[in-house]
Amino acid sequence: MNSKFQKNKCESLDQAREQIDALDQALIELIAIRQFYVDQAVRFKRSEHEVQSPERVTHVIEKVRAKATELGCDPDMIEQIYRQMIQHFIQRELKEIRP
Repeated sequence: MNSKFQKNKCESLDQAREQIDALDQALIELIAIRQFYVDQAVRFKRSEHEVQSPERVTHVIEKVRAKATELGCDPDMIEQIYRQMIQHFIQRELKEIRP
């Protein structure tokens, strides 16, 4: 796994919470970066179909479910999170391309 975060056994509840807080911070930073690139991508899209791109959504969902399974994470939970995030970004993009 290419990450600065590693799974280490915690010796206390406070230690576990510290790690969770650090992960929450990193997740938010990564989502913000993803949003930046979604905002970049919309410049190259010309239609609502290109924004909604059901084929791309299917491809992304398949990839994240496979990665979740590989890492021992619940793929249904990951799919739900991604579908919500993707829907948010689609709505954000649609505001950009609609007059």
